[in-house]
Amino acid sequence: MAGRPRIVVTGAGALCAAGKTPAEIWEAVRAARSAIGTIAQWDTSGWPTRAAGEIAGLEPFKLVTDRKLHKLIRRSDVFGLYAADRAIEAAGFAAFRAGLDEAAGSAFNDGTGVYVGAGGGSYESQYDYFPLLTGADGSLAAFGRELGDTVNPMWLLRTLPNNVLCHIGIRHALKGPNACITNHSVSGMLAVIEAFEALRCGEAERAVAVGHDAPIEPQMVLYYHQLGLIGSGVLRPYDAARDGSLFGEGAAALVLETEAAAAARGAAARGEVLGSGCASDALGLLPIREDGDGLARAIAAALDDAGLRPADVGMIVGHANGTRQSDASEAAAIRAVFGAEPPPVTGFKWAFGHLIAASGAIETVLALLALRDRVVPGIATLQTLDPALGDFPAAAAARAPRGDVALVLSRGFGGTNAAVLVRAG
Repeated sequence: MAGRPRIVVTGAGALCAAGKTPAEIWEAVRAARSAIGTIAQWDTSGWPTRAAGEIAGLEPFKLVTDRKLHKLIRRSDVFGLYAADRAIEAAGFAAFRAGLDEAAGSAFNDGTGVYVGAGGGSYESQYDYFPLLTGADGSLAAFGRELGDTVNPMWLLRTLPNNVLCHIGIRHALKGPNACITNHSVSGMLAVIEAFEALRCGEAERAVAVGHDAPIEPQMVLYYHQLGLIGSGVLRPYDAARDGSLFGEGAAALVLETEAAAAARGAAARGEVLGSGCASDALGLLPIREDGDGLARAIAAALDDAGLRPADVGMIVGHANGTRQSDASEAAAIRAVFGAEPPPVTGFKWAFGHLIAASGAIETVLALLALRDRVVPGIATLQTLDPALGDFPAAAAARAPRGDVALVLSRGFGGTNAAVLVRAG
């Protein structure tokens, strides 16, 4: 919109089961290669579902090399810090600051914000207590007597949801505005939106936006299964045989800057964030409207914010989580906004699982790569489009976008809906 600064993307980082860089993940998606397999973190023999997008051969100390820091962070935090480090590295912060005097370097740090979307529903923090609960055999006195010697004294610090936010600032001396968002699976996208709005409002000149999560744990898998949200082994968005979603784990980060700030330090723009929108179904924790009203209003708000028409959108990255109701209402929302001829629709969760709080961030990173390469990758697991969705433009084969703008959608519990519009650099 006129009078507001352009916000560009100057760096990105990501990891998930499909790879440890945006390029690796993108290559897997384009090659129609799914990284979803059997969960290895615990014995899933006899479990109703055993599949997820787990990062194989995880070596946390290679992702985050500060060994002392590992005493204070969880698996999910390792992912978030790694993605942020790679995005900041790609944006060239360290090299640029090295050439500044002390005053200019201090101003750079003060003008750089950090916004993080974190998973707030992890049960991992409870597991430290299970052996003690078993050993105490119902005796509160025994529990209290052994507590200090059994539970890690760093337990509290390890469970803080804002660990990634704090340690990004500490590790990179970034002192500008910051926020930690825990709003289920829209968290990562909301981090991007908050960073975007902070720059447009002049609160900062640049910002790091991160989404991270590690939902693959016994209680999370069991509870989602009991809610009827977990699939049997293959994540099939929009397919007639779809039967639920599957978890993935990982993180993604983007460095956003005002166009002027990026130009002042000679940073190349890899893309541009054009607008955003958020809306709620306001029905309850789990229900969503069949007509997709909340998502449709979020899309409309994003288009209005960007000053674009539906016809300007070249492709859509759907939430595409593979649950019957979400996919159907998403199709209804897209039809409500775009009419009879929406642009090509794709999704990425089939390739590496639903990263919950990290999903919107990693899908925004991949959307920019899709626009760069001018391809809408196919949904490899889509065999038969659900006839109830009508003439919905999702396909297993790759297609060309009809323009240089992508709409990325994200949805979460409580009827939350978010949308972001981006353009390739």
